[in-house]
Amino acid sequence: MNRRTFLSLSASAALAPTTFGTPAPANKRDRMLGWLAGQGTANYTPAAFFLHFGNDYKSGSAAAKRHLEFFRHTDMDFLKIQFEQTYSRQDFLQKPEDWSKLKLAKLDFYEPLLQTVRELVKEEKRNSLILMTLYSPFMCAGHCAGAPTLLKHMQENPEAVKKGLEILTESQMLFVKACIKEGIDGFYASTQGGEANRLPSPAVFAKYVKPFDLVAMKEAQSACPFNILHVCDYVAPYANYNAYADYPGHVVNCNVKLADHQIPASELARFFKRPFMGGLDRHGIIGTGTPEQVEAEIRRVVKESPKPFILGADCTVEADTNWDRLRHAISVAHQVA
Repeated sequence: MNRRTFLSLSASAALAPTTFGTPAPANKRDRMLGWLAGQGTANYTPAAFFLHFGNDYKSGSAAAKRHLEFFRHTDMDFLKIQFEQTYSRQDFLQKPEDWSKLKLAKLDFYEPLLQTVRELVKEEKRNSLILMTLYSPFMCAGHCAGAPTLLKHMQENPEAVKKGLEILTESQMLFVKACIKEGIDGFYASTQGGEANRLPSPAVFAKYVKPFDLVAMKEAQSACPFNILHVCDYVAPYANYNAYADYPGHVVNCNVKLADHQIPASELARFFKRPFMGGLDRHGIIGTGTPEQVEAEIRRVVKESPKPFILGADCTVEADTNWDRLRHAISVAHQVA
């Protein structure tokens, strides 16, 4: 089947009846809210992929326009905003005690990205669910000091680093509450720190990383209908996901590949007690395969996946990934269940 046929079938799939014999939802928002309520559409698997858009599209109107172009071109099932308002390097962070001097970033720091939120909510919320990406306080601390310095300080004196994590969490909550006020439907909450052998011990993660992760995630879970927990293995793989089992989130997105073995998506869905999103290796067929290989892999993944299920990658795909390639993959998902 060629790409043109795929896209043609994708368009017609939107008219398919639901599993309960009623007409398909009128828009993506209704479709995904129905999916969250357990009312899927026949022969239709939701799908979404994410990528970074480059320095010219990090915030403001330019970012809003680029996100909307990507969302509409690929025909993905919900709109996720990339978080590009990251902290700049704080060169004064030379020893663990310096974390107490970290300056609190207030709402004016986030204003360029909040402008993006406002424009996308105004333009697309009536038709689609809109999520904001959220990096954990630990990840933000890595932006501030660089990962090697942060890990060194966590090794030497995590109690001192805790002061900085408290400040970062307070700042994050200003942003989260502002996003909710502006009409965001949920967050794609990304967490790190529990990777195999990254921190001195699981106890350090449990005491100095997890509590700060949960502050914003719990706020989002209480206020928003659609939140995705993303356990990010961009830095390193995990030995297991035990530390994250009780994290909030309506859906979980993580890699099926661990440090020394692989877990089926069906097992991950049971472990996390929620729907699974993923199934495709961000470095694999989605970026390099032929249309025929992509179709075959997606059909295999969907067939073997737990239900309900969202097709996606295990993390952000490469920035130079062709948008037509992602549209093609999503069109395949929209024909199978």
